[in-house]
Amino acid sequence: MSAPLLLAFVLGYFALLLGVAWWTSRRADNEAFFIGSRNSPWLLVAFGMVGTSLSGVTFISVPGAVGLTQFTYLQIVLGHVLGYLVVAFVLLPLYYRHGLTSIYGYLEHRLGPRSYRTGAAIFVVSRTLGATARLYLVVRVLQDTILDSFGLPFWLTAAVILLMVLLYTVEGGVRTIVFTDTLQTAGMLLGLLVCTGFLLAKLDLTVVGSLAQMQERGISTVFGTDPYAKTWWLKQVVAGAFIAIAMTGLDQEMMQKNISVRRLRDSQKNVVVLSLVLLAVVSLFLYLGGLLALFAPTVGLQVAGDRLFPAVVLGWLPVAVQVLFVIALISALFPSADGALTALTSSFCIDLLRLQKRADWNEAQRTRVRRSVHLGFAALFMALVMGFKALDDPSMIGLILKIAAYTYGPLLGLFAFGVLTSRAVNDRWVPAVALAAPVLCWLIDVNQRALFGAWQLGLELLLLNGALTFAGLWALSHRRVVPV
Repeated sequence: MSAPLLLAFVLGYFALLLGVAWWTSRRADNEAFFIGSRNSPWLLVAFGMVGTSLSGVTFISVPGAVGLTQFTYLQIVLGHVLGYLVVAFVLLPLYYRHGLTSIYGYLEHRLGPRSYRTGAAIFVVSRTLGATARLYLVVRVLQDTILDSFGLPFWLTAAVILLMVLLYTVEGGVRTIVFTDTLQTAGMLLGLLVCTGFLLAKLDLTVVGSLAQMQERGISTVFGTDPYAKTWWLKQVVAGAFIAIAMTGLDQEMMQKNISVRRLRDSQKNVVVLSLVLLAVVSLFLYLGGLLALFAPTVGLQVAGDRLFPAVVLGWLPVAVQVLFVIALISALFPSADGALTALTSSFCIDLLRLQKRADWNEAQRTRVRRSVHLGFAALFMALVMGFKALDDPSMIGLILKIAAYTYGPLLGLFAFGVLTSRAVNDRWVPAVALAAPVLCWLIDVNQRALFGAWQLGLELLLLNGALTFAGLWALSHRRVVPV
């Protein structure tokens, strides 16, 4: 298919998003931007969060990695289900009980103002790095598949896409992205199903027959059995549970959609439904990856990793599937960028600038500040996307999970200390603890062979990071009882 026609479909899809944004942002104020006026339909939130949780990295990297790591990623997702139960029945009641706009307000209530600002700052760093890594991957695929043929440079592609995201999030915020993420999730899942069906037809296999061939070629292994390896099943399941707790339950982007639902019970249903849907969808992505690994040798394709899925679709599948693939790719891109941009703006304004507590500013002044912060984060996104381009990691999902282990660990430790103990902490030293724990984690990581021999640390670095933060807080604490 010609690149101009693919580009036309992309522009048409974006026009649809702008229409939805205009409809949802009418008469939107700052409360609608930050928490959707606490009136979001829970079923739409649950469905839209599927797209936010998966993103372009899952769409591209998970299928592409099957040839290297088999189906072992499913171990992490099984752990996610356990983690989401903790989010639904431990963290969400906490957030609703305190009536929070930002979830990091709990840290101020429980530990103190510096802990509150530390938690918010960690989130800003974590989500900025994670979102821009995801954004880079999809921009790179669009550049390789469509825009290189126009002679457009990568930086211009990234800038235009960020401008698109700005245009439909700058006014409506959460109110808008609840609806646009629903549309985008539908597009991504439709693309997944259609591509899977056409690959099965190309291979002339049934589902049972394809699974049998994957097993014969050793690419359908789910559970790692070597306790020393990074892919050992117990390590992966435990790490997956804590990744879900940290990257969903302690993440303002994910939780601002949940607390925008009016009732706690509906918000809990959202998280439980999300966990089950994600398990099914990721299983299908892995199955698609197995089909790609079976198909590539039949046509002499030597591509692997993140470039495998686009190469197969755009080189060997029908034109209609190519169009749907590009739309699905765009659908996977925007939820990982729009929600992050909105959540970072919300957290920076509410937690760090204390925008809602500035009695000397009227609503118009607050709106101007909020728009300026929104634009500033878009510029930061642009700079970091160019940084990831220079790095050009061949499999972004591994890099993103590694970043999460370092950056979400202190949040895990802070919230665990607040929820699991009633001790008071010396709040002034909390920022130092939150900085020291990741540094210690890094030192352990780079010297793990000398420290542990054959034992390999993997994603459980997140748990180690949280434990080090918890230990540091305990050392700074005393027995005075503080209500949780």
